[in-house]
Amino acid sequence: MSVAEELAKLKKMLDDGTITEEQYERARAKLLDEAENPAKEEDAPDERRRRPRRRRRREDDDYRYEDEYEPSPRERRKKARDWCMFLHLSLFAGHTVPMGGIIVPIIIWQTQKDEMPEIDEHGKNAVNWIISSMLYTVICIALCFVFVGFVLLPILVVLNIVFPIIAAVKANEGQVWKYPLAIPFFT
Repeated sequence: MSVAEELAKLKKMLDDGTITEEQYERARAKLLDEAENPAKEEDAPDERRRRPRRRRRREDDDYRYEDEYEPSPRERRKKARDWCMFLHLSLFAGHTVPMGGIIVPIIIWQTQKDEMPEIDEHGKNAVNWIISSMLYTVICIALCFVFVGFVLLPILVVLNIVFPIIAAVKANEGQVWKYPLAIPFFT
């Protein structure tokens, strides 16, 4: 292969992004140096000259590939649907960690809404339900003094289980589901 062909091959690799500018310059300089001084190859005729093996690209070779990776629209939608579903299911975190069902959905909503705008609507719906549910709980406890609250409180417990599950299923399907009895504090 001639020097011109090898230089063209190097340039193509640079244009394709296979090698960096620095790697291109080093290989080009080495190639031109070898072309100018061919006697260096004949200095050791007994030793077998091998072409250096091309090593595989490692993750730390060129950081730009990792930073510039942009998921396909399908992958992005799937990731957004998963986060939305997880946001609604995180309302159950309160069953294992005190105040977890309040804090975890808000944290997910606030940290992911800039990266994935789809999650903003789901977060607003979930937080509206959390606040509404707390208000309904206070009202039911107050109504326990007139015995009506004893009927309404179990209904509220069932709704606190059913509504997040329905919202999570709808979010996994890519739909926004508004909690029916939620007061719209965030719109």
